[in-house]
Amino acid sequence: MNKEQLQRIQSGKGFIAALDQSGGSTPKALRNYGISEDRYSTDEEMFNLVHEMRTRIMKSPAFDSKYILGAILFENTMERKIDDRYTADYLWEKKGIVPFLKVDKGLDELKEGVQLMKPIPHLEDLLKRAKEHRIFGTKMRSVIKEANPVGIKKIVEQQFEIAKQIMAAGLVPIIEPEIDIYSPDKAKSEKIMKEEFFHHLAELDQDAKVMFKLSLPSEDNFFKDLLEDPRVVRIVALSGGYSRDEANEILARNKGIIASFSRALTEGLNVHQTDKEFNETLEKAVLAIYEASIQ
Repeated sequence: MNKEQLQRIQSGKGFIAALDQSGGSTPKALRNYGISEDRYSTDEEMFNLVHEMRTRIMKSPAFDSKYILGAILFENTMERKIDDRYTADYLWEKKGIVPFLKVDKGLDELKEGVQLMKPIPHLEDLLKRAKEHRIFGTKMRSVIKEANPVGIKKIVEQQFEIAKQIMAAGLVPIIEPEIDIYSPDKAKSEKIMKEEFFHHLAELDQDAKVMFKLSLPSEDNFFKDLLEDPRVVRIVALSGGYSRDEANEILARNKGIIASFSRALTEGLNVHQTDKEFNETLEKAVLAIYEASIQ
């Protein structure tokens, strides 16, 4: 584990940019960027286009380590280059931004009120390649739709089981059981989930390091006690369907939690913008998310 990167993520001011749209979510990301499906006919063409979009974001002067602590990448992005450097090396060596990797392979069908992660084949090999690419940590997402104690218990068990494999490989896991913000019993789900977190944290070694990526809570500062656990490096928040302004407003009320926004970060960016327009739009988003993250 890179100690300089750990210190930056643990105590630095800023937020984590989520640039990890995978195969299933890439077409929507490209549509939002102004690129329709008729612009590509193969997965390779699609991934080329989304890498061009991400490269434009990462090379922008607005994508600055003064405001951005880390960036989460998709596996395909990790294997590609920016200016003759692998993406993770470009981020850290040129920008001073800590690289993370999304490792999950999507969601299973809804069962017992939750969507577990699909199996992650060849995880050991993926983690080995992540280390070779000097990735600092990983992210994996599952989803909670209902306050079903059985389902939530399974979600958290699965997350921690994989997190242990990731820690054993020398990486820091971001545990992400997203709670649907439209769930009518969201607050109840949060209480069940947090109890499960503490149960599993207590079973880890004292020097273990994990992060959480969570939906913005129904009750302000609900995760304050979780932040105080010495094994928790940081808690980051996903925007989860809120507009950027809404997400920033809620985030600013939750002390100690920082953003890890995807759609809310890239909101308003378009392939047809001039570099000046693009950079100004991104800068506005970065500054707003940064301000909400340091309150």
